[in-house]
Amino acid sequence: MSEHITQANKGKQWLAGDHHIHGKYSAKWDTSTNPPTPILRGDAQYATAIYAQMAKHHNLSWMVTTDHGGPNHSELNLHQAYPELVDSRKATPEVLQFFGMEFDTPGARHCSLIIPYSDNEASQLYNIEKNFNRREIEPDTSSRDSNEFMLKALRSMQAQALKPIIIANHPARLATDLGAFNKVTPAQLRSWQDAAPDVVIGMEGAPGHQANALNPDGSIRQTGRRGGYDDFPTMGGFDQMTAQVGGVWDSMLGEGRHWWITATSDSHMHYTEGRTDFWPGEYSKTFVYAEKQYDSILEALRAGHVFVATGDLINELSVLVSDEQGQQVDIGGTLKVKKGDKVNIRIRFRDPSQPNFGRGTPTVARVDVIQGDVIGKAANLSADHHPSTKVSARYTSTDWQVKGEYREFHFAIADIEHSQYIRIRGTNQANELEPTIDPPGEDPWSDLWFYSNPVFILVE
Repeated sequence: MSEHITQANKGKQWLAGDHHIHGKYSAKWDTSTNPPTPILRGDAQYATAIYAQMAKHHNLSWMVTTDHGGPNHSELNLHQAYPELVDSRKATPEVLQFFGMEFDTPGARHCSLIIPYSDNEASQLYNIEKNFNRREIEPDTSSRDSNEFMLKALRSMQAQALKPIIIANHPARLATDLGAFNKVTPAQLRSWQDAAPDVVIGMEGAPGHQANALNPDGSIRQTGRRGGYDDFPTMGGFDQMTAQVGGVWDSMLGEGRHWWITATSDSHMHYTEGRTDFWPGEYSKTFVYAEKQYDSILEALRAGHVFVATGDLINELSVLVSDEQGQQVDIGGTLKVKKGDKVNIRIRFRDPSQPNFGRGTPTVARVDVIQGDVIGKAANLSADHHPSTKVSARYTSTDWQVKGEYREFHFAIADIEHSQYIRIRGTNQANELEPTIDPPGEDPWSDLWFYSNPVFILVE
């Protein structure tokens, strides 16, 4: 995409970031006092400034602080976490640092809540957290713990002049089997976006806690499961809602929904200090095509100009779709065509030659093109399957041109009959045609994937 320069995207570039990071204000609580007293560093360890420095070291351009809530945690965020963030911005201006939280979601689990950068960002988060965060009123959260209350919260956010962003975190972590969802369901996700289409933009495709199988010395802990997915595992490090072709993600894209995926660290404490996490950007990155400005990054997230990668497998990607009249769009875009038209697709990605932070130099072994029909809104909000979605083609190194660190190949779709979408997936696994269930004790650095968000081709 970086080569596709127009007046509209002049100055934009791929900027890596992380929207799910826990610091010392993810507290535990002393309930012997009234009100309960926060115990800082109870669930996560580091100051915001440390995370910003580590984000910079691992080549991130933006990050979001997302501490858990708790009883009256809105006061803690307003009076302690926010001043610390302001100081961290001054100390590490190279990293754009958004204010946010891991929203304790009514009727569900967790979402990243990202607040737009403004003079009123602290009060905006305070009001949302105070009025709607499920755990704000612990110990009895029953009045807030319903999907109806979540929809009320989302309608309030949708009505705000500066709209925040909501991304569902680790959506299938509590699933007990493939398609056996618990606490977070496809019906809930659809209802959220229907209530606040400019706020709810998608889900974590690759959850955090990817260092769960690493001991502090870097050796393998044979019982560790990637992502902390204990009942039904991740697949190639990705949540089943994303990884299964024709599954939940595709069922939503098949409606034409702008439902985007991201990848994060969910960092609480680094694995070398005994926990399960990488630093922000050390392993997982969410790339947005934007100018290095707060507003531009949020705009790119909302528009789906996003791809994700683990282990620095790639750091640039373009899925350029063009018609014979010269119209063209890239990741997250929509190209409108007439029935019978032909479109050309150029895939271009950068496979960096320098080592990643696991001290390896992975290469892309294969790229898959995934296509599905766009058939309109699902009658069943619980739909979790889209039968038309398939891997339409697989490409290997014999199929693409090599231009330094860049790889490029082309294909066409002729005589288009119906609306559809295209998304791209790639891996360093030459023989693993589909991402398999991650076994306990898998070295995360050995199994790397990238995913693009879709391009829609709509027949008028």
